[in-house]
Amino acid sequence: MNSACFPPLASVEAVRPVFLIVMGVFILLVGWRLAQTSGKWTARMLMAGALLLGFGYALLMPMYEAGVLLQYSPKAHSPLSAGSVLGWHIVKLMAMNTGWFLFGTGVAMHANILGSPSARAPRVGAEETILSPHESAA
Repeated sequence: MNSACFPPLASVEAVRPVFLIVMGVFILLVGWRLAQTSGKWTARMLMAGALLLGFGYALLMPMYEAGVLLQYSPKAHSPLSAGSVLGWHIVKLMAMNTGWFLFGTGVAMHANILGSPSARAPRVGAEETILSPHESAA
């Protein structure tokens, strides 16, 4: 049996679209699970980013891999109009970059990384020194 007749089933080119779809669905599930235990705006940021990333990874990127959408190149001459190729490229860039920005900001808000410490809360390990009226503060 000649192996040249049958392309390998698990080649990188064949597996890449499936990996992208699985990654998009996984990001949606992670965002949804984090949004369930988050505050109102944190959940909105998480889900907006997850939806944009899910759209980008599960739909747009596999369409690029399948050749349905063409890669933008200023020197390439495609049978499609340059405006539609450039338009889909802009949609992909906006969906992926905005999605990662919103998702990352939502995760940071969920982890309270962006929160500022309360001014009234006592610091742990802070010692108060009481100065007598005759002592200098310097």
